[in-house]
Amino acid sequence: MPETIYSKSRKGSPYYGFAAQSPPPPTGVGEEYLRPGPIGLPEVSEPTVLRHYIELSSLNHHVDKDLYPLGSCTMKYNPKVNEDVAGLAGFAGLHPEQADDDLQGALEVIRLLEEKLAAITGMDAVTLQTAAGAQGELLGLMLAKAYFEDRQEKRTRVLVPDTAHGTNPSSAAVAGLEIRSFRSGEDGRVDLADLDRVVDEETAVLMLTVPNTLGLFETQIGEITDLVHSKGGLCYMDGAN
Repeated sequence: MPETIYSKSRKGSPYYGFAAQSPPPPTGVGEEYLRPGPIGLPEVSEPTVLRHYIELSSLNHHVDKDLYPLGSCTMKYNPKVNEDVAGLAGFAGLHPEQADDDLQGALEVIRLLEEKLAAITGMDAVTLQTAAGAQGELLGLMLAKAYFEDRQEKRTRVLVPDTAHGTNPSSAAVAGLEIRSFRSGEDGRVDLADLDRVVDEETAVLMLTVPNTLGLFETQIGEITDLVHSKGGLCYMDGAN
């Protein structure tokens, strides 16, 4: 385990300190909420602080160390056993340009998982190609565009509630679609009346996060999807924390 910044503190070391004369306590705050003694900051030099936190940051996988697709909730909610399995040499040692003949074991596992997920969700097909949430958003919107092009329908509008993932409008913009936001109700869920106001025959997709970024399940999910489907639009669903 790495040391804490306090374990590196040395009495008398040159460090940034506060004046001996403490400022007066704020007014209107009860005695029980005031700190009884010094704040107790560690006595460490500026270079020590810098090196300490750089060292800590290097323990995490981050964009400065390597490339990864956006999808933090995907990463932090992976069970540890999944990480162990993904780290097996048969998976981790594969090369993107490796011949298909060398990948049959991995491809079989992927195919079986796709079939099981399709059976559970009742969908015709499932893809595991996208590695994280933002990639999944873009793929979903590209599928929607292809769907409407095949039907020779010109639909370019994507509806996103104000509780949507921040990547929703970004993904829609990258896909070349028009974004239109609508408000949520006082309870933090979709305002059906406002959704009804913005959905029309130009609506391609409603992007919905369930549970939303406030951690709330959309209890009117049936009514929401029925409303969008009644105008010929599609629904894209993502999951937050």
